[in-house]
Amino acid sequence: MLVSVDDIRIKHRVRKDLGDLESLKESLRHYGLLHPITVNRKMELVAGHRRLEAAKLLGWTKIEANIISETNKKALLQMELDENIQREDFTQQELYDGYLKLERIKHPPLWKRILLAIKEFFKRLFKRR
Repeated sequence: MLVSVDDIRIKHRVRKDLGDLESLKESLRHYGLLHPITVNRKMELVAGHRRLEAAKLLGWTKIEANIISETNKKALLQMELDENIQREDFTQQELYDGYLKLERIKHPPLWKRILLAIKEFFKRLFKRR
């Protein structure tokens, strides 16, 4: 559901330091919000503080949010903690492999560029008919 960022209340949070938001802002600018934030029915933030702050810095007035009915303080704190510790960072090898794959996509070998150009040529040719 799309909600107004001004309606979201940020109560006491475990995470005090949001860190550098520049790369997150760039990701939001380029790809949009990939994972909605989470709020309860009282519009209190449960998960997604960094995403919300980055969106505000970009001047967004609305943001996609999952709204949950939970209001129990214990459960809400557990959700906040879980959301922040359940992520698993890439291993060095996974990160290397991912960037290598990205480079190959961005800069394909000559033979692949030629094939793509031929494919595009025929696609345009048959599109005109």
